[in-house]
Amino acid sequence: MYATERQQLIERMLRDSGRVSVIDLAQRLEVTTETIRRDLGVLETSGLLRRVHGGAVPADRASTVEPTLAERLSVHGPAKDAIARRAAEAVPAGFRGSVFFDAGSTTAAVAEMLAARLRVGGVEVVTHSIAIAADLAATPGVALTVVGGRVRGVTAAAVGAGAVRTIEMLRPDIAFVGTNGVSADFGLSTPDPDEAAVKRAIVAAARRVVVVAAADKLGDDLLVSFAGLDDIDVLVTDAQPDADLASALDDAGVEVWLA
Repeated sequence: MYATERQQLIERMLRDSGRVSVIDLAQRLEVTTETIRRDLGVLETSGLLRRVHGGAVPADRASTVEPTLAERLSVHGPAKDAIARRAAEAVPAGFRGSVFFDAGSTTAAVAEMLAARLRVGGVEVVTHSIAIAADLAATPGVALTVVGGRVRGVTAAAVGAGAVRTIEMLRPDIAFVGTNGVSADFGLSTPDPDEAAVKRAIVAAARRVVVVAAADKLGDDLLVSFAGLDDIDVLVTDAQPDADLASALDDAGVEVWLA
């Protein structure tokens, strides 16, 4: 196989899976790992991918790249709905207690799934998401508290020292938390330090942490880590994590719920 043919195959595999590993490519294409590393170098120089430890990811998945909330709401609709439906099972029928919703499109989908159940009464809902607050405020019977702060336009989330201090004084029974990346060695991560500080406070405050993340977030590392795998209780996703991440999640005692 010529180098150009091999590189085209690598591009196709990357588009299909969102991530490729040097060892896997070498085995599948029956060449040495050195040959694959050269191919990845050529493709990176051409701007077609970004090399990471052990492989490569699409060029637009840099550690500081963050799509807007509107952009996220427009993609992966069926997957997000499936994840939200599965995550909603963390709040049993007849639940009486408190629920915290982190900002994000997938957590917003969870809030929408749970809206009918939350308005029955006896459930306190807290969020720092302006978008989620607006949706739940229109739901009759929902006892809603909104954490204030400086609002980030990208995520419509209140952040800053005041928001962190407020969350630190809470102890919600269940928190639904979104993330931009989940990896075996870096844990949960996100591009923005202010957003990470709020997420860190939510994870530390909650009695039970349910992380919702589409499969394309698995294996990714973003700029700022806000929690280790052993800080969370449940990961809800729409595909089985790879062997390394699955092992790390198992070691950390995390339940993996597949949507």
